[in-house]
Amino acid sequence: MTKLVSYTLSGNVATIAMDDGKANVLSTEMIAQLNGAFDRAEADEAIVILTGRDGMFSGGFNLKEMQAGPKEALTLTSKGSKLARRILAFPKPVIALATGHTIAMGAFLMLACDYRMIVDGDYKIGLNETMIGMTMHNFGIEIARYRLAKNYFNRCVINAEIFNPKSAVYAGFFDRVVPVDQAAMAGPMAGQMFGQLNAKAFHSTKIRSRKDIFAVLDQAIEDDLNLDEMYAA
Repeated sequence: MTKLVSYTLSGNVATIAMDDGKANVLSTEMIAQLNGAFDRAEADEAIVILTGRDGMFSGGFNLKEMQAGPKEALTLTSKGSKLARRILAFPKPVIALATGHTIAMGAFLMLACDYRMIVDGDYKIGLNETMIGMTMHNFGIEIARYRLAKNYFNRCVINAEIFNPKSAVYAGFFDRVVPVDQAAMAGPMAGQMFGQLNAKAFHSTKIRSRKDIFAVLDQAIEDDLNLDEMYAA
């Protein structure tokens, strides 16, 4: 098995990093390894920093798996949705630090995180599904509706507009852009900041405030498994 995800624990902060040497595509194996890393972080009761490799957070789903057939596409989409849903409900803060392109399912993982940063650079961020002939799945529509700025929703979800890091903050994909010379310390500093919160109060408030969207997303995941036309051109 190829190692696609690394896990590093420093104090009460765990760094989960994706690196397949290419586009960090979310394949069945990548998702399984990410879930394994989140299992470890949960057992360690750790704050999580989710990141990618230099130049790439994630380019989205593995297209070879998506194009293998409708059943395979629906199964992979469901696994990705469930991972994002898990991140949205994770008991500890999940901080995302993108060091590169953040596209499609990679952007949905970003939207699921509690605090989201991207290192400044010539990077592309967005939901390109309708650009490449894919009808957006229900889960994607609903998490985008929940996290993106209202006046950017159509531009992102329907029009497949692609943004640079600064404009992606306005759209709602990120909370801040990190200068390149601060990239190394951005994750640890955010972890320290979140470590000052009362863990029980943070988790309780997180779950209580997201109760309604969890119900919507759970229904969306169920609805998506019943679709057979989702990836029609």
